[in-house]
Amino acid sequence: MTTPQEELLPATRRALLHRIAVAQAEGRAPSLVATVVRDGRAVWHGARTSVEGHGPDETVQYRIGSITKTFTAVLVMRLRDEGLLGLGDPLEKHLPGTGAGEATIAELLAHTGGLAAEAPSPWWERTSGSLRPELSDVLGEQPFLHPVGRRHHYSNPGYTLLGALVEELRGTSWEEALRREVLDPLGLDRTSVRPRFPHAGGWAVHPWADVLLPEPAEDLGRMAPAGQLWSTTGDLARFAAFLSRGDERVLSSESLQEMRTPSAPAEAVDVVSGDAYGLGLQIQHRHGRLLVGHSGSLPGFLANVSIGVEDDVAAVVLANCTSGPLVSAVAADLVRIVAEAEPRIPAPWTPMREVEPAALELTGPWYWGTYAFALRLTADGLASLEPLSGNGRRSRFRPNGDGTWTGLEGYYAGELLTAVRRPDGSVSHLDLGSFVFTRKPYDETAPVPGGVDPEGWRGIG
Repeated sequence: MTTPQEELLPATRRALLHRIAVAQAEGRAPSLVATVVRDGRAVWHGARTSVEGHGPDETVQYRIGSITKTFTAVLVMRLRDEGLLGLGDPLEKHLPGTGAGEATIAELLAHTGGLAAEAPSPWWERTSGSLRPELSDVLGEQPFLHPVGRRHHYSNPGYTLLGALVEELRGTSWEEALRREVLDPLGLDRTSVRPRFPHAGGWAVHPWADVLLPEPAEDLGRMAPAGQLWSTTGDLARFAAFLSRGDERVLSSESLQEMRTPSAPAEAVDVVSGDAYGLGLQIQHRHGRLLVGHSGSLPGFLANVSIGVEDDVAAVVLANCTSGPLVSAVAADLVRIVAEAEPRIPAPWTPMREVEPAALELTGPWYWGTYAFALRLTADGLASLEPLSGNGRRSRFRPNGDGTWTGLEGYYAGELLTAVRRPDGSVSHLDLGSFVFTRKPYDETAPVPGGVDPEGWRGIG
């Protein structure tokens, strides 16, 4: 008897339960809920709570804080894909008069716009949004703390501006645009701007005593696009699947790949920790695997979505406490547990349906100077160029239909690969961004820059 692929093994389920039980107990969280997604669907849900017999399920709402920013980023990327804006456009072009208009749309998405991290006092997360009715109230008198585009500096006001941009170009509220363009198409009917029953209450846990204090749940007003949403592990599981695979009704997989690509200059501490930021998505290197997603927190709540794209495993973790369990670490561990205990089974190998003889002719070993590479054609219609040593520059290339290929990643992203032919039609060499690749090291019959010594290869006598 075999175990259906959609089910996790009992030992895996117990390991997941153990991890969240430790997190809830050691983190002293009133409750903690989690869901694991594999192959695009939720395959496990777990909960731990301090209230006996009252464990929350995947329909109970928690506040998700800055995970809201990823929803806002999806709305902005939709505007880009529709041609209503360009990521390189300054904000001033579409939303004039803010005082922060020199920052581009991409810089605001990546938190490189130079803006302050927070709105002016009082603390916006614990006070009513009615205190900040205008964008000027959110930005303050001096919105910029850093030169635009020079460094990653997380900014809640920046996402407030992006929410206002959505409203300006859609002619409706951010909330209505979100519901119509993202929540409804993806079936996220338990995600909302204001809490809906059943929902968890937010608590502060005393750092030196096992006692609680209720946290206020303020409406953030203008700041809503930066952190207002309430959601559930069930809805966020579906959202994680969308972020992994795309949905043409909302956003293509290509645009989501763009969001998952690092877009902010990393500081030294980020390089050491393995952290980066894309367009509305955090990128982390944990346990030897790449995770994308976002964390969130507001007084009384902690939240995280982490997606191991290569493993096709995602985890959602929500807790109702101001501080305590490190939910990003818990989510990373849940992904790791499933990915290591039940590795992803690859799709069967299938051959190409057809191949161009001119493309097939390019396969095999090539040399850039003395560095050995191999060019392969794959069933998805792409070509890959990889160093035979396993170390060095590598990339996949897409065909352009005219015999040339464009690099898709790494050092050669956007660079043109061209097969240069002799008068008789045979291939002389490959030109890749001016680099000459030949069939043997420093082929004397190819136009190697600098020429090849006429005495050829020799020993030392």
